[in-house]
Amino acid sequence: MSKIEKVLATGKTHTTLSNTGSTARGHTADVDIQLSSPGSAKPAHVFTGTQPHPAAEQLFAGAWSACYTAAVGLVAGEMNVVLPSDFSVDIEVDLGQTGPAYFLQARLTLRVPGMAQDVATTLAHTADQICPYSKATRGNIDVALNVLTA
Repeated sequence: MSKIEKVLATGKTHTTLSNTGSTARGHTADVDIQLSSPGSAKPAHVFTGTQPHPAAEQLFAGAWSACYTAAVGLVAGEMNVVLPSDFSVDIEVDLGQTGPAYFLQARLTLRVPGMAQDVATTLAHTADQICPYSKATRGNIDVALNVLTA
């Protein structure tokens, strides 16, 4: 796996669970997308982009964060752990260069305020093992997984 020497663009997303079925749009022309599970009309996930025009990196980060958020929910259920109502997933995907070659790298941050650090870390890494996007990138791009409980 090659390390990126120069970052050219970064796609960022912030994903939360939506219990209301609606998303407030940002005033800065951010991309707000509601995602639902197959067979459900109610949005299951909401991700907010930080750029006015979504780039491929942002769309990839959004799809990955929605999938990873679902994996966190599945693992939490298996562990009999209650997720805080304000838990979220932030993913940043960088497009960069090393010499003439182009590469991707990513940073995932699971935010679970108030959860014990060891439980949150187990939750994050177990979800990473079952998330199809995490599986697809594993060993192919540099990925950092962070867990915040405060």
